[in-house]
Amino acid sequence: MTVQQQELAEKTPANPGSAFHRVLLKLSGEALLGEREYGIDPGKVAEIAEEVFGVHDAGTELAIVVGAGNIYRGIEAAADGMDRATADYAGMLATLLNALTLQDALEKRGVHIRVQSAIAVSEVAEPYIRRRAIRHLEKGRVVIFAAGTGNPFFTTDTAAALRALEIGAEAILMAKNAVHGVYDGDPRVDADAQFIPELTHLETIERGLKVMDTTALSLCMDNRLPIHVFKLAEGNIRRVAAGERVGTIISTPEQ
Repeated sequence: MTVQQQELAEKTPANPGSAFHRVLLKLSGEALLGEREYGIDPGKVAEIAEEVFGVHDAGTELAIVVGAGNIYRGIEAAADGMDRATADYAGMLATLLNALTLQDALEKRGVHIRVQSAIAVSEVAEPYIRRRAIRHLEKGRVVIFAAGTGNPFFTTDTAAALRALEIGAEAILMAKNAVHGVYDGDPRVDADAQFIPELTHLETIERGLKVMDTTALSLCMDNRLPIHVFKLAEGNIRRVAAGERVGTIISTPEQ
């Protein structure tokens, strides 16, 4: 735990029904797909918004990073052979579309929310400013961080790790599709893949487990930021935020 995280925990203990004061929720773009091949399923967005509302209503300060896989699937053919930096910028814009969709769904539930973008889109989102983001959280607003880090060659996993550290989050909650946590193989293709309930950051990197990219894992390891990996299923986001053991916990013990 960093000094900032420790000071935050001491200053404002978690509310009843919440194990954390402040967390960052990482959603993949595929989380918004539902049964579609690509695009956004309004029903699935509504389900996620209800989960987020429940966590926020319990008193947890919540920031969100959402990926772009659901939209990028639709432009993969066009992106094939595209310059890598250009393709990454297209992906950043796709995360903004997802962020605005999620913003609308949450506002309909009475949640005060702000979207902050790492690239300039002043007509639809605030620029990312760390102190402003923290102030929004302190005022009880949900903050969605869009456009990744604002730089090509970095994933939204790295953006999630970076933003979580910048705002002093106590943990990253990583909601996954179709898997209950971390396995020693891909359970979708390997029936013998074994579920792993607990890991260190270093073990995750050394074993090459596909949780998040190595840059993001290294950032979390260096700053002892725990990652809770769990299935995106009804009630799970609220359960993890309330302190239930769901899925896999990746952490580095204090020495």
